[in-house]
Amino acid sequence: MRIEWLGHACFRVQTGNGTRIVTDPFNEEVGYPVLSVEADIVTVSHQHFDHNAISMVRGEPRVVQEPGEHRLGDVVVKGVSTFHDKEEGAQRGANIVFVISADGINICHLGDLGHLLNQEQISRIGPVDVLLVPVGGTFTIDAREAVETVAALKPRIAVPMHYKTGYLNLPITGVKEFTRHYDRVVHRDCLEVTRDSLPEKTEIVVLAFTEGREQP
Repeated sequence: MRIEWLGHACFRVQTGNGTRIVTDPFNEEVGYPVLSVEADIVTVSHQHFDHNAISMVRGEPRVVQEPGEHRLGDVVVKGVSTFHDKEEGAQRGANIVFVISADGINICHLGDLGHLLNQEQISRIGPVDVLLVPVGGTFTIDAREAVETVAALKPRIAVPMHYKTGYLNLPITGVKEFTRHYDRVVHRDCLEVTRDSLPEKTEIVVLAFTEGREQP
């Protein structure tokens, strides 16, 4: 399985069988280079412009934007209802945490999670191998809350997302506010992982930005 970070909360996942999954595509207003990627499956955690730009994804992807279990060929996508804020959605609405299962690996994309998970939500999410966790604060959990969330979900690999970069003009913090809480942080261009290659203890992996463009 190969995982690339296309900026903000958008990742491109390719399974061993070649199924392509794109999470939370953004539009041109966000600041990152405009997406032009092809996918078989698109997940949308909530209906904000920086997460639901389905039109930026080429092909005829199956769009998953509801809670519950969705079986899509060799991939199972499970959506768990959460909130975009600490007031049960009163400020920013609902958020869906998606668990993408393929190749014997569970990838958990937290979307714009705005609160600490309760025990019921943790139980519904289930085992997590790779956690894609927002860390920038303001619109999501902040760096310290992200550290608590990593500790609660106990992934084998945690990848930060939704943090301040040179492309963004948003009032959120950079990734170092999160990574400074850990002794060992690995930087990679992309993440290639198999069930057998997962580390025994939680490893923090910061992925380099990959421009989400393909030739037509």
